[in-house]
Amino acid sequence: MSLVPRTVTPPEFRDWFRAKRVGFAHPTGESEEESAVRLAHVDLSRVQGVFDEGRCVATFRSFAQELTVPGGARLPVSAITAVTVSPSHRRRGLLGRMMAEDLAAAKERGEVLATLIAAEYPIYGRFGFGPATSVVEWEADVLRTGLDPHARVPAEGDGGRVDLVDGKEVREAGPGLHDRIAASRHGMIDRPERWWELRTGISVPAHEEWTQPFHAQYRSASGEIEGLATYRVEDRWGDGKQPMCTVVVRDLLAATPAAERALWHFLCSIDWVTRVRTGFRAPDDLFPLLFPDPRAARVVTAADWLWLRVLDTPAALQARTYVCPVTLVLQVDDPDGPADGRFLLAAGPDAVTCTPTVRDPDLTLRAAELARLYLGDESVERLVALGTVQEHRPGAAAEADAAFRTGRRPWCPDVF
Repeated sequence: MSLVPRTVTPPEFRDWFRAKRVGFAHPTGESEEESAVRLAHVDLSRVQGVFDEGRCVATFRSFAQELTVPGGARLPVSAITAVTVSPSHRRRGLLGRMMAEDLAAAKERGEVLATLIAAEYPIYGRFGFGPATSVVEWEADVLRTGLDPHARVPAEGDGGRVDLVDGKEVREAGPGLHDRIAASRHGMIDRPERWWELRTGISVPAHEEWTQPFHAQYRSASGEIEGLATYRVEDRWGDGKQPMCTVVVRDLLAATPAAERALWHFLCSIDWVTRVRTGFRAPDDLFPLLFPDPRAARVVTAADWLWLRVLDTPAALQARTYVCPVTLVLQVDDPDGPADGRFLLAAGPDAVTCTPTVRDPDLTLRAAELARLYLGDESVERLVALGTVQEHRPGAAAEADAAFRTGRRPWCPDVF
């Protein structure tokens, strides 16, 4: 029997979710009530499954998302998640068929890009995706930072204040703060209302465990909320009754450097805390340089994070801004894919155009490489050296680098 992807129906959703958990090697078993709660927040028109003799053996889901690109535009994108194939049905082309169906539908809807967080690196390049952002997690030895443990937080003269708040207060202030930051930080994705409800404990499904975290809020001297940090404390004591507790940061948003400094210093000043783990931050985060001794912070994780797939090359390239004027002919190789073609990119101080052309190309690259370059976190010259981008006109790679690269690196703090 042919194994064909198709849209999942409401009665099949529970089995679909079971198959998803199987694919991620998680324990299965969910009641009808639990399944109904999940189903209420899922658009089934964007949920695919493959069924063999009535049993789901492959899963795929997408949903609408917004992504900030260089210059501050918020683009409609298709976020892909829950991609699995059961161990019993691997190597049969099921993922490729589900991916093709979803990308075609996304293109038809007018979504300019597709996004995902790759569980495994080698899978998605063959579908035109490329890693567009990366993350770093640090662990700081508080006693080595050089911070004065008796100093006031925020620092004298800052004028702001840090307060502990509850989930309800975060739910009220968080969305506005996040949107303010995301408007200027490329790589960030939107956080819908459901995200805030789950992360603040306002609406927690009965079948999920919930441990109330701590929330710290920074207000500027004018009273404006400019920063929020959510964290927990791992309670540990040494044999001699010495406190050796660790702050584990779940989320930290700061609209200003003053807010960022104050929140990190606050987390490092909590009694009994000897270590702080930052969670996933941008590679150029201020964190380690906020200390008199940055060597107190060591990198514990450095990895790719948000992956992109270009669905509409002209729309994507016209949506972002460029550091300097540039005129380039790009040959994008995407056989049978939506990004394929030769395009003239002309970026000036007042406008950006990207149109099909028959002119000789300056650079040739695959869709996956275009995705790597799109948010400004990769070097064209580096990819030329690797052999994944071809430079036909001398100097074209350097021109592209000057235009595409950004002053700060893109950052996506969320998983989906």
